[in-house]
Amino acid sequence: APQRDGFLDLMTRLRDAGHDAASVLELLESVEVEPVFTAHPTESTRRAILEKHQRIARRLVERFDPSLPPSEDRRSLARIRAEVTTAWQTEPHPEDRPTVLDETEFVLFFLTDVLYRVIPPFYESLTDAYREVFGEPVGRLPRILRFSSWVGGDMDGNPNVDAGTIRATLARHRELVLARYRREALQLAGILTQTPSRASFAEEMMERSRDYAERFPEADREVPARQQDMPYVLFLHRIAARLAATTVDQAAGYSGPSEFLRDVALIVESLSAHRGEHAGLFAARRLLRRVETFGFHLATLDVRQDSQVHRDVAGRCLAEPDWGEMEAVERAARLARAMESGDCRAPASPTDEDTSTLEVFRAIRECRERYGDAAIGPYIISMTQGVDDVLTVLFLARVAGLTEDSADAPEGVVPLDVAPLLETVPDLEAGPAILRDLLASPAYRAHLGRRRDRQMVMI
Repeated sequence: APQRDGFLDLMTRLRDAGHDAASVLELLESVEVEPVFTAHPTESTRRAILEKHQRIARRLVERFDPSLPPSEDRRSLARIRAEVTTAWQTEPHPEDRPTVLDETEFVLFFLTDVLYRVIPPFYESLTDAYREVFGEPVGRLPRILRFSSWVGGDMDGNPNVDAGTIRATLARHRELVLARYRREALQLAGILTQTPSRASFAEEMMERSRDYAERFPEADREVPARQQDMPYVLFLHRIAARLAATTVDQAAGYSGPSEFLRDVALIVESLSAHRGEHAGLFAARRLLRRVETFGFHLATLDVRQDSQVHRDVAGRCLAEPDWGEMEAVERAARLARAMESGDCRAPASPTDEDTSTLEVFRAIRECRERYGDAAIGPYIISMTQGVDDVLTVLFLARVAGLTEDSADAPEGVVPLDVAPLLETVPDLEAGPAILRDLLASPAYRAHLGRRRDRQMVMI
């Protein structure tokens, strides 16, 4: 029997429930799973310990090999014993309170050292199960998985998280994922050694490669003379050079992940059309799947702040000394009028809280421009109690200049998903009324129309 809740079991149950191959593919098109890493400083185990766990696991898998000689098995056990013993003798958590960057590195270990590796096998296993149950071939499955994190963006109750950590976290995300792509591109170059005398190549890929040869002449110098007649090797080294330029923000670098994705797709298309199914296509497709999943941002960064902080800052922006004592419906109406008239200005004498709060929205704008729209997730409002708490975020975003620049966008449109978080029992009970009022607000409906009419609510 297939493993319960595994892919084979899933496909079998779908078939037995009356689904055919086409309807299962249609179902998969509508599925998106987004695990989110949340901020828990006490769980930031040292990277050294996590790496020991990985090495122990690899040694245990090696011992499944029935051809392993007894002497090598004893050595494998000795290595496991050494890893276990040194782990016991290592304090898993540093004595100093972990910083936000410590938390970030803890999460990045799982993203870069675990999930980056298993994403292609995940889709390959799902494809194999579909083919076995329905007996039909399937092309590329749609993207089902993406990842997000609160670490570096969760300001609620943590004064160490601010605009600076948002910028630093996403910069670190990009640095690591680009390094993984560059390493994998060069590894792929070691596989795709085809020469023109034995294989053909897609002309579009060759044209792109010639263009890169002019833009990155130093890349060819890294290729040994005996490999200068290998088109894939040359193209991949030139791609690696452009990734390196992207890492240091040179003008010659990629402007975004879509350009890099197209380069990898050209290799996949060339191999597919020129007898490459058993000559490196598998490895090239794996890289393509990783780029589709991780982009240049690795994981989307969600941002969270308490509604009271927003409320205090908005009151000072609007020069309303009794802002906190107003009824929520009054505040909502005042915010709507301010946004309609364009009266969205920073306080004349901003406090430190005003400056740091508005700087977060500026950081969001900069990070979207630098890393792409997918780099920033929803703006989550803790302790949401009314429509005014949601409108306040849009108002502050406009004060900080976080608006769309596209020609077809109405003036003042905020390119940000806003997610109310309902936490207390009274707020949960009021949730349906809050959402009804929110969706009835002309100011918010106009915003939601630019967000594909999709609203996230957290409970």
